[in-house]
Amino acid sequence: MLAWFASHYGDLIVLVILGLIVGAVIASTVRGRKKGKCCGCSGCTGCTMAGTCQKQRY
Repeated sequence: MLAWFASHYGDLIVLVILGLIVGAVIASTVRGRKKGKCCGCSGCTGCTMAGTCQKQRY
């Protein structure tokens, strides 16, 4: 088992880094939606995802 880890050490490091990047993107998306931001566009008028956005709170 240790030999397998030793031979795939580089692959495991890359996999962990990619997992962290994906996790950061998901966390950023969730935080943005909680703040009322849409799909990354400047506004929801004309946006194809306009029906899924939260109402802006004023």
